Amino acid sequence: MIEIDVALGERRYPIRIGAGLLDEGSWRGALRGRHALVVTDDRVAPLYLARVERALGALTHDSIVLPAGEASKTLEHTARVLDALAGLGASRDAAVIALGGGVVGDLAGFAAATWMRGVDFVQLPTTLLAMVDSSVGGKTGVNIAAGKNLVGAFHQPRAVFIDTATLATLPGREYAAGLAEVVKYGAIGDADFFAWLEANADALEARDGDALAEAIGFSCRYKAGVVARDEREQGERALLNFGHTFGHALEAERGYGDLLHGEAVAIGMMLAARLSAALRRAPAEDADRLARLLSRFGLPVAPPRADADALLARMRLDKKNVSGRLRLILWRGIGKAEIAPDIDEAPVRRLLATV
Repeated sequence: MIEIDVALGERRYPIRIGAGLLDEGSWRGALRGRHALVVTDDRVAPLYLARVERALGALTHDSIVLPAGEASKTLEHTARVLDALAGLGASRDAAVIALGGGVVGDLAGFAAATWMRGVDFVQLPTTLLAMVDSSVGGKTGVNIAAGKNLVGAFHQPRAVFIDTATLATLPGREYAAGLAEVVKYGAIGDADFFAWLEANADALEARDGDALAEAIGFSCRYKAGVVARDEREQGERALLNFGHTFGHALEAERGYGDLLHGEAVAIGMMLAARLSAALRRAPAEDADRLARLLSRFGLPVAPPRADADALLARMRLDKKNVSGRLRLILWRGIGKAEIAPDIDEAPVRRLLATV
């Protein structure tokens, strides 16, 4: 088992990575109180909910099963979770358990952040994307019509338990979407890891256990280090959003659900890389290299048709922007991402109009 410590000043929590953790049940020790609510979705529940409920034993608990997919990440479904906590009689020492992918984790964490002004939550991610990204770092939230993740809170989990055996049941498209976030870590800050991904792409595509443990462990360590230095995204943590401003705009414009989040991130990273090359910040060859690796994992590298002005309007609502000016995450090449403040919209519009 791999164990990573996330240190946030005097606060800290563990990330544990290994096969069989759901059944082994060590995650049960992260619960402190008398009540627990399991939040999951209708794809994950038939596979893993009974195992989690067995481990809860005599603890007073209940579960809520949401429809799977990004369209469920709403205030309305958050209200369902809060009503379930109320029905359970959950007190300040209660815990919310997120069993599923990024949608479940974000929504369950947001509900935990708001119930009685904040109760514990434990992440049990079952998708690769949630394992390497959304389960770590304490960003919680939901979507509204105006944009993705515009309503939320920073609320760190009490613990993250990553059972890599759950990846055996993950559909291929969702597995590939998770690899987009793995590629991101090499793209923004570690050229050697990017080269490792290129060299081990076949093993990762085959879901080789050793390669997966290496990729997941590196991704979690990288993100844990960034979060420890910049929990509230005042600086360095913004780099983790490489590709996300473009990607979130595409997701929102297409109504959530047409593109998986990881697919939108893959396209967004390519748009950021192409824009960096157009602005002479980075070599075009590095963008081509990124495109080859993403394509090798079966990920899209060009956006579907969308109106450039509509996408720009959504990008203006991005949380990284300051005083109404675009603030994007671009790069100087593989492994060298940077915050680019006050970007002129004209080259962005030209890029979006030509894809």
